[in-house]
Amino acid sequence: MDFLQSLRIFMKVSELSSFTRASESLQVGRPQVTLAVRDLELKLGVRLFERTTRRVTLTSEGGAFRKRAESILADVADASSMFGGTARALGGKLRIDIPSAFCQIGFMDSLRDFSCTYPEVEIALGITDRSDDVVAKEVDCVIRIGDVKDSDFIVSRIGAAVMVTCAAPSYLSEFGEPKSLAELADHRCVDLLPGSAGNPRPFIFHNIDELQTATLKRAILVADEKAYLECGLSGFGIIQVPGILVNFHLRHGQLVEVLRDLRPTPRMVSICYANKSYLAPQVRVFVDWVRDHHLIFDRCWLSK
Repeated sequence: MDFLQSLRIFMKVSELSSFTRASESLQVGRPQVTLAVRDLELKLGVRLFERTTRRVTLTSEGGAFRKRAESILADVADASSMFGGTARALGGKLRIDIPSAFCQIGFMDSLRDFSCTYPEVEIALGITDRSDDVVAKEVDCVIRIGDVKDSDFIVSRIGAAVMVTCAAPSYLSEFGEPKSLAELADHRCVDLLPGSAGNPRPFIFHNIDELQTATLKRAILVADEKAYLECGLSGFGIIQVPGILVNFHLRHGQLVEVLRDLRPTPRMVSICYANKSYLAPQVRVFVDWVRDHHLIFDRCWLSK
């Protein structure tokens, strides 16, 4: 087997800690993955992985070799792009994950532009709102709204999402529209419990050059962004969300923004990817594409 291909297979097995998942990710046969690793071990004269029925882990020699393999593959990628090259030549699978707020026609238009520019790249798109476990092992990169803290990954800021506080007309008809933070004490809200643990996300407002939190009576608690939005549309209570998520509903009168003058500080939008010297060419190109194009599909809701 080609040495570089064996290196790529080795890197994928070490990344996913699984021969089976590596074969699925690379779309090659399971025996081919096993053969590539075995050939490398025979050539090097060391055992690269400890294998059990439950997991596959790098040996100390495997960990040392991974650093060299990353360097070799990074050099090959740089050499391959040294004199340019056609976009059509770039291929492979690109696995990305975005928050539900970005699952809008504008983002999809931008993603289609990328796909038209690099037609040989196969895109696998996932939708996740969890901020913990930032980059799952089977995903190449993610876009997230809000602070991301994970030293294992590179987090690159690409913009900021404007936040809005809003409610359904049916709710405002029953409870009235709050005109100040003090009046929020008499109102009900939809509480969102992000991820699998933690406390509900507080309502935050920018009032007289400082951030203030507000406590509202809980009408319902949900753990899913889509359910959170649907509860707001149904009139359960006030919600606070990225404007890009509710832009359509605001335009068509299904939601009404309240306390506009007290909008909180926009939340950071980032692209996150593995902190390693070697990134597959299609991943590098997509990360650069996001940075360069900014993927703005409604400038009043997403800004630099």
